[in-house]
Amino acid sequence: MKRSVLLAAIALLALATGAAAQTLTWDNVHINVTDPPKAAEWYAKHLGGTLVGAPGQATQAQFGSVVMVFLKGQEPQTSAGSLIDHLSFSYADVDSRLKEIEAGGGKVLTPAREIPGLFKLGFVEDPFGIKIEIVQDPELLGFHHVHLSVSNPATTLKWYHDMMGGEQAKLKGRLDGLRYGAIWLLAESNGGKVANPKGSIQYIGLRVADVRQTAAALQAKGVKFSTEPRALRNLWYAIAEDGDGSRFEMIQRAQ
Repeated sequence: MKRSVLLAAIALLALATGAAAQTLTWDNVHINVTDPPKAAEWYAKHLGGTLVGAPGQATQAQFGSVVMVFLKGQEPQTSAGSLIDHLSFSYADVDSRLKEIEAGGGKVLTPAREIPGLFKLGFVEDPFGIKIEIVQDPELLGFHHVHLSVSNPATTLKWYHDMMGGEQAKLKGRLDGLRYGAIWLLAESNGGKVANPKGSIQYIGLRVADVRQTAAALQAKGVKFSTEPRALRNLWYAIAEDGDGSRFEMIQRAQ
């Protein structure tokens, strides 16, 4: 069978079975920094993650099932103002965590404050330029959400739901979002501003049951891919662009 015919058959099967909506959970976040090992150690020490690998060499920090992957960037970058504006981590005590982060070289952007009906929160910037929201949500401790900054939040969330599934819900009954496993994807309006094309948060990674099947279904819907499905040791992955031009990864890990 010719490759084009085979791909078309896979795409039709994927569409018929709803493969593109069978996302299992959140998998990773890829971040550009000038010193990946230093960033991984900082996230493990000050945000409570687990260093993946040997100290001084590891370039990943794990929070539950989610891995922060730090890539080598040539110059300092920031995340604020880019399509992927900031990350969020949840703790039992926001105030003490903010003090820990500041003592570790982070910068407090917004002191902790109580948001009625939501939770207590504050914003910081890590030593590498990534904006982080620190929240006090006892229902979900650890890695909490990724916040997109886009022109039309409702359209963006609908795009992800249509293409990658996820559970449509309101965080604390107030904020529209999608849940992949326990982790949230949220979006807010950027007020029509042009997004920074060099944001430090490179892309998010969502774990799927079958990368090739999911990619075929997305390609049949016109989604652009910067990296076609390929194998890497014990996993398969592919990288595509969402409706706003931000990249996202699909990853299939060996069971």
